[in-house]
Formats: sequence, structure tokens, C-alpha cells
Amino acid sequence: MSQDNSGAGRVTREQRGDLFFIGLDRAGKRNAFDSALLTDLSLALGEYERQDEARCAVLFAHGEHFTAGLDLMELTPKLASGGFHYPQEGIDPWGVSGPRRTKPVVVAVQGTCWTAGIELMLNADIVVADTTARFAHLEVLRGISPAGGSTVRFTRAAGWADAMRYLLTGETFDAQQARGMRLLTEVVEPGQTLPRAIEYAQRIAKAAPLAVRATLQSAFLAQAAGDEAAFSQLNAALLTQIKSQDAREGVMAMLQKREPVFTGR
Repeated sequence: MSQDNSGAGRVTREQRGDLFFIGLDRAGKRNAFDSALLTDLSLALGEYERQDEARCAVLFAHGEHFTAGLDLMELTPKLASGGFHYPQEGIDPWGVSGPRRTKPVVVAVQGTCWTAGIELMLNADIVVADTTARFAHLEVLRGISPAGGSTVRFTRAAGWADAMRYLLTGETFDAQQARGMRLLTEVVEPGQTLPRAIEYAQRIAKAAPLAVRATLQSAFLAQAAGDEAAFSQLNAALLTQIKSQDAREGVMAMLQKREPVFTGR
């Protein structure tokens, strides 16, 4: 499934039943994001979004490291000239521009996770990292500021003082510190990140797809437009869901003391 590309980046794709696997595949460069890898990740997320039978995505990295962040040697000239844009059929992996994804993403992290990797985590729904993981926001040491959402999401998750310690200094921190700052869902032993991420994804895939999407939509709306905007949509969303086949299946499964089988209708 993997090709160790030290040149242009790409991502692997694999669908296993309800799960859609997206693998960063530029291990020879510690999965640093060049324009090719950014484009392909965006396209893969767009494919996942449009794949009706795919209920949860698992984002992981080939090799020993999650990502060394942005490949500034390759990207800087394109960014300076305004020449890089996500493809129309893709989705911004960092959820900063364009339409937001509507389906869940679970991320598995190991080894180096710099800059844009942290921002990928913060835009995901569940994140599992192992004890080898090391994190840093190095942007200020490279002459730029974080551009993938950390100035909003890191501060929201960790609180101002903890977030600014790392955003303003470029200091590294480990997985336990990341968990303490609520950047991670769980810390596991080496080799267990992907299996554990798959467990979470399988649990999500068993839930009702319409309800999962509505849950994400409400949470995204609260982040983007505030609590009142999200509150104003709750009753309408519930009324729509309560009329669905999945809602009837959920009640019947409860009454019959069995596992529900949801179809997304």
C-alpha cells in the first residue's frame, strides 16, 4: 500500500468496509507537506466525503513519523506568489477555507508531529498518539505564523497560557503533555496507534450516519458562529432525524435488545 516517496508527496487510499484509510506517504522526507502532498490529501478527503458507504476516515502516516510539517523549501515560492490553492473537488484538510467536511476523521500519530501536523490533529475528531510522539509549533522560528488553525483551536483547547508557551517559543512537547492540554484523545504504546484509531473509527461507523453528521454540523456551527447559532438549529435537526429510518431502527434495536443496523436513511 505504501510507496516511500522522498520526492513529490502523495497519499494512499484504501476502503475497508465502512472505513476509508488515508495515509501520508512521503516517508523519505518525514512526510513533510509539499504542494503535491497538500493537493493529494485534499483530494482524498473530497473522495471520502463523496463516498456514501464510507462512514469514518482514518488518517495516518507511513513510516516512523507523522509529519515534519510544511516543506518550506518547496512551498515558499508558491505561497509567496499566491500560486497554491486546494483543488475544487478537494477539502481543506485544516478546515480553514472552503466548505467543511461533514463526516468524522480519526487520526493516528507517531514520531515527529510538527506545525501543520498539530493543526491536522486539532481539526480532527479523535486523535490517538503513541509515547514516541513529539510535537512543536516551529513557525515563529522560521519567520512565519501558524496558518492552519492553531491560533484559534490550540488556544481554545489548552487555554491561552499553555498554548502561547508553545506557539510563541517553538518549544517541543511530548504526548503526555499534549494529552494534558486536550490535544489528544488517548496516548498508547508504540505500534498501537493505528489499531486503536481503527477501534474508534469502527465504533463511529456503527452509529447512525445521519446522527453523526448532525452532531458534527452542530459542533462546527458553534465553533464558527457561536453557541446561539448552534442552539437555534437543534430542534429542527432533531425533528428531521426523528423521521428517519435510522431513528426507527434505533428504537426497535433498543426494544429488541440487539445491535442496531443503520443505513443512513
